[in-house]
Amino acid sequence: MKIQKSKTQHRGVALITAMLIAALATMVAANLSWDNALDVRRTMVLMNRDQAVQVALGAESWVITILQQDLQDSDTDHLAELWATDLPGLPIEGGEVFGRIEDLQGRFNINNLIDDQGKIDTGSLDQFRRLLNSLGLDPRFAGIVADWIDADVEPSFPDGAEDSIYTGMLPSYRAPNQPLSSVSELAAIEGMDRATFLLLEPHIAALPGRTGINVNTATPAVLQSLDENITISDVESLLSEREAGGFSDLEATFGTLVTPEVLNDLLIDDTLYFRLKVVVRIDTVRVTMNSVLQRGGRGSVTPILRSLGTI
Repeated sequence: MKIQKSKTQHRGVALITAMLIAALATMVAANLSWDNALDVRRTMVLMNRDQAVQVALGAESWVITILQQDLQDSDTDHLAELWATDLPGLPIEGGEVFGRIEDLQGRFNINNLIDDQGKIDTGSLDQFRRLLNSLGLDPRFAGIVADWIDADVEPSFPDGAEDSIYTGMLPSYRAPNQPLSSVSELAAIEGMDRATFLLLEPHIAALPGRTGINVNTATPAVLQSLDENITISDVESLLSEREAGGFSDLEATFGTLVTPEVLNDLLIDDTLYFRLKVVVRIDTVRVTMNSVLQRGGRGSVTPILRSLGTI
């Protein structure tokens, strides 16, 4: 009887052991299958992202051709031209690509705030204050931004902010005291919040050196900032006049609205700098590429700055 009972106990232990082994094997197999599925998914996402970036670069090449042809067709740039229309959504394998081209010289160039020696340009500073006022923003940001990029480390009066302000923040940092390469850098200046930046960003650019403003494409706020005496009614008239194909005679249109210095030194009707914003979607992957394009006088177009997913 004892032998029979012992055999029964051994069979029970063996059965339980076999069940545990089967359960462990099932768990291991499930984990391996899950890990394999994740690896496959990660690989597909990386492949789709790489493909999306290449599609975005292809769109950039296409836009370069458009801008080259535009220069051959016309000496001026305005919002009735082909480049100023949104790029239609084009189907690609597994997704689509779409985007738009913007004239960056229709905006206020932040780097105009300083001259070739790195000192604050008072005329541009006044214009920036007017731009801020027209947008309902605090005009003291003009002095803060000018201090952010000017060459010295002394706060300007009354609205300046230099290292004495930024080194007291957590984490601490210092003002760059050099021209901007991207307007996104302004997110770090004293007092700047997200709402203010989003309101200001469509009207500003960070371009190499000092540049003119293309009044054919300038935003209404930028047009109003050209002189303290330009009213909202004047801006509406200007927008109506340029709608068909830009201004035909800048001197005749702006001669009574701005000072001779602004008319001769700042106002232009053609553009050297454009920004392409292209969005590519493949499956669940979405890539946004911003590319700043510089067009030379002979028609050459060169990308001078690219960023993925940023301003």
